[in-house]
Amino acid sequence: MIGPRILVVDDEPQIQKLLRIALEAHEFTVVTVGRGADGIARAAIEKPDLVILDLGLPDMDGKDVVARIREWSTVPILILSVREGEAEKVAALDGGANDYVVKPFGVAELLARVRALLRGVIPDLVPEPAEIIVGDLVIDVPRHEVRQRGAAVKLTRKEFDLLRLLARHAGRIVTHQQLLRGVWGKAHEADTQYLRVFVGQIRQKLGDDPANPTYILNEPGVGYRLIEPPD
Repeated sequence: MIGPRILVVDDEPQIQKLLRIALEAHEFTVVTVGRGADGIARAAIEKPDLVILDLGLPDMDGKDVVARIREWSTVPILILSVREGEAEKVAALDGGANDYVVKPFGVAELLARVRALLRGVIPDLVPEPAEIIVGDLVIDVPRHEVRQRGAAVKLTRKEFDLLRLLARHAGRIVTHQQLLRGVWGKAHEADTQYLRVFVGQIRQKLGDDPANPTYILNEPGVGYRLIEPPD
């Protein structure tokens, strides 16, 4: 195997086996460990391209593993956990994780999340392309224009900036705080009502039904995700 290296930190042998089979079938190199301390050590030694991490480890909480890795690494971290509470998701993402998937999970969705994270490694250090294409949306950055299936969509400046930020991280959760800081500035990180209003306006202009979204998915209490169509 010569593909991107993925470190799996999970104490369930059946999950390790499932992930190894699924990931190696798509040409990823997989390293598995079952304890948090081992995960921290292997992350330093192996220098993986991505870490898949359980929160309920036998020796330490997965959020502590995230904190330790974040002391010296920006490697993408995808949380894979049975904990589905809003507070757990927010704490993990605010603590440095990049995405969160709840067990039981679909392999196809997990693989899509993995691909999205690998495409966006250290995104702020990668020059933004002139056009960001996500499905039938084209975001023309220099012209501040959006096209949907070739037709122009008229957005305000803030609406455009919000959609552009979501598009840069398509397929991944962008937290409320990240969106507010990126579009309105650090002083507005608590003003989540801005997001509800502006996301609603963007949805209306794209014809996106919030009950059955095609473009923008709400992650309650956490943030939003621009849905990335399957390959």
